[in-house]
Amino acid sequence: MNKQELVKHLAESADVTKAQAESVLNTLVTTVVDTVRSGNEISITDLGKFGTKERAARKGRNPATGESIEIAAKRSPKFSPAKALKDAAAA
Repeated sequence: MNKQELVKHLAESADVTKAQAESVLNTLVTTVVDTVRSGNEISITDLGKFGTKERAARKGRNPATGESIEIAAKRSPKFSPAKALKDAAAA
């Protein structure tokens, strides 16, 4: 399902216009992105948690030259699915 299909489904399910459904979806996405960007976590019941994970600096290897390189520490996005989502995928 792509974004437009999701918007159509939301509009039909909630009995609202596609424009209203798309506005709500865009607001949800923006809220999740802003929360994760600020380093906080957002939890949506029956869906999961969106947050970040700190990755420590480490040594790596350039596959082309074999040279050892230093990979900087960084923060990456993390999603932890809720039990209800895991159960639904397994069914």
